[in-house]
Amino acid sequence: MGLMKVFSGTEILALALQEKIEAAGVETSIKNNIQSARMSGFPNSDSAVEVFIQETDFAKANPVIEEFRLSI
Repeated sequence: MGLMKVFSGTEILALALQEKIEAAGVETSIKNNIQSARMSGFPNSDSAVEVFIQETDFAKANPVIEEFRLSI
């Protein structure tokens, strides 16, 4: 299976969620669109940091993700 995006937002919130998901035993990937835009010379305030997990890990990560969403 592939990666699925589970969050898009500020870098601080994305890193906080990444930490919680990984504490539950699920590997994550981060895509930092803000940093990518800045490095390419096209700063864009609409960019965000995205958190991805494997589709097969969704059932394990979903309770953590939902708890996080309710807390922000």
